Amino acid sequence: MTIKPGEAWGRQVPRPHDLVTVRSDQELVAALAGSDDRPIAVGSGDLARTLGVTSSNERASNERASNERASVNEFAIDLLDVRLDGASEPIVACAHVVARSRWRRGHWLSGPILAVMNAEFIGEWEVAPRGHPNDGRAEVFDVDAAMSVRHRLAARRRLRNATHIPHPLISTRSIRTATWTFPRPLDVILDGRRVGRATTLTVDVRPDAAIVYV
Repeated sequence: MTIKPGEAWGRQVPRPHDLVTVRSDQELVAALAGSDDRPIAVGSGDLARTLGVTSSNERASNERASNERASVNEFAIDLLDVRLDGASEPIVACAHVVARSRWRRGHWLSGPILAVMNAEFIGEWEVAPRGHPNDGRAEVFDVDAAMSVRHRLAARRRLRNATHIPHPLISTRSIRTATWTFPRPLDVILDGRRVGRATTLTVDVRPDAAIVYV
């Protein structure tokens, strides 16, 4: 069951003998989609950081320790099913979905920006400090196309310590499912990987979709 406010998340369990470690959000999604049913530990990536794994040194230390200790932490997580322009089959993300202008149109310096967050982080940016990967919802951050370059640069600096909101041109909400339509096609990036362009984007939260270990 998805986590409820005030409830403890995760539990300590005996370390699975065949535990395999992935080192990125994309690797995690690929491992979950594969035919191999081995249990998966997250050693790096934005979801891993949300679970408390931070620096590269700490990741290496945790991985060595997990290979030695008798127990590990087990977490249930949600996943995001993403459809571009009404596609019948979804593309899966574990950490975040971003839609933004192409490089030649200004990238994140102009046009609308949409971030749908299952994890708290995108790289060094703490985008969704109140987000939780197992609450059955995703946190949405929608940057209005009218936001100036100066304000975008200021918000980018503030993303390091999650002070980019409130801002009158950044709207936020929580969703379980939502569809967005853009005036022109935007690049769509899942877990840091560009998957295509779309004028319509649908995201469905799939609660309790996977189990991972730290």
